[in-house]
Amino acid sequence: MGAVPAFTIEPSQSPVPEAERLARIAAPGFGKVFTDHMVTIRYAEGKGWYDAKVTARQPLTLDPATAVLHYAQEIFEGLKAYRLEDGAMALFRPDANAQRFNASARRMAMAELPEELFIESCRLLADIDRAWFPDVEGGSIYLRPFMIASEVFLGVKPSSEYIYMVIASSAGGYFKSGAPAVSLWVSQDYSRAAPGGTGAAKCGGNYASSLVAQAEAIKQGHDQVVFLDAAENRWIEELGGMNIFFVFEDGSLQTPPLSGTILPGITRNSLLTLAREAGLTVREEPYAIDQWEADAKSGRLVEAFACGTAAVVTPIGRVSSPSGSFTVGAGGPGQATQRLKDRLVGIQRGVLPDPHDWVMRLD
Repeated sequence: MGAVPAFTIEPSQSPVPEAERLARIAAPGFGKVFTDHMVTIRYAEGKGWYDAKVTARQPLTLDPATAVLHYAQEIFEGLKAYRLEDGAMALFRPDANAQRFNASARRMAMAELPEELFIESCRLLADIDRAWFPDVEGGSIYLRPFMIASEVFLGVKPSSEYIYMVIASSAGGYFKSGAPAVSLWVSQDYSRAAPGGTGAAKCGGNYASSLVAQAEAIKQGHDQVVFLDAAENRWIEELGGMNIFFVFEDGSLQTPPLSGTILPGITRNSLLTLAREAGLTVREEPYAIDQWEADAKSGRLVEAFACGTAAVVTPIGRVSSPSGSFTVGAGGPGQATQRLKDRLVGIQRGVLPDPHDWVMRLD
């Protein structure tokens, strides 16, 4: 990968005025309120990574023949900066994001970024824009590292040049409905990924292909779509952007296995660790949509929840498809779901002990 470049920091000469910033972050929602700065690092074949900068957030200028615009060679990550109980700022498991970013890069035939560069880029941006932290319930600064193929070339091949960037956004709640539990629509016409595909990579194409199914879910009055496997259209895989867990009456948990068609979620991994430490039986095994309905109706299944960086842990209350619908448990948050969420959020916010050193303080 070559030598690791040092960062040049060029603070914005025209940051958003304080009064305007405070107004924007009073109710930020998700993904709409952006901070003053961004990170850029460039890569060239034979040269490696260079020109690492923290600068004022500004538009990109790209040639119309830039490779990413034609062949979608790009990847991204998502992580959050939290405010701890003592007022300090911290990142949650940025090393895991760095490792997954490089796994995605390998799958998409892109240059790998040294993990220390990834982590430092996120730390620097969260630190310089800490004033954008919103004082709302569940507030955070959401960081979006991403990399695009920047070579100007129309031939179909891996790019020889890349731009890595990080932008940041003040974040509140993820779901607009504000309901205590989300409702799901089962996609029966569309698949998210297939064996041998890019399902385990965090690349935009996976999300683009899920949008038609997500739009269908919203049209049907639901919050999210749940995808089934591409081969049999029976086995539950994941939601449009989140992993899924099932909780049974005996207290055990189950989640679909990492078979290469679903994203290896960091929140998923964290919850598996916490559940096992709590003495719960956890199975990473396939689970069929017809079995889910049968178990929900019989009472064998008592809770289900989705998880991911953006939405953290979100209870699932109702599931629908063209053939009908069913309620999960009592249709609202369940006790096991809440306990796991409280444990995870407690660690993220510095309220509970962090035995795995998941929290990286910025101060």
